[in-house]
Formats: sequence, structure tokens, C-alpha cells
Amino acid sequence: MDIRVGDVLELKKPHPCGSHRWQVLRVGMDFKLRCDQCGHELMIARAKAEKSVKKVIRTEAEE
Repeated sequence: MDIRVGDVLELKKPHPCGSHRWQVLRVGMDFKLRCDQCGHELMIARAKAEKSVKKVIRTEAEE
């Protein structure tokens, strides 16, 4: 799965704040994500993150 820094991921399950959208801050073996609604940041294993992604939203500036 092609996920880059700056992408917004829509995940299957919501964060406790109610948001499904996370911004990608860092990629590698782990992803660092920031919740779009409350700003909470977390590190998650790449395999677990890719499994829970519903949709990848690219920013126009990166293309």
C-alpha cells in the first residue's frame, strides 16, 4: 500500500473522540499518525495500520 507523509487516512474504527481521519506524520516500519479532530498522536505498526485503512486521501500539492 502506497502511503506517504501528508496523506490523510480514513480508518475503519473511530478514535474515542469520534473522528475516523488521521494525518500521516512519519512512515517506515511504524506510522506516526495525528487525529484530525483532537490532535492526539500515536505510533502504530505498519501492518496493523494498513489492515485498518478504509481510504487514503492524498493532498493535491504532493502530486
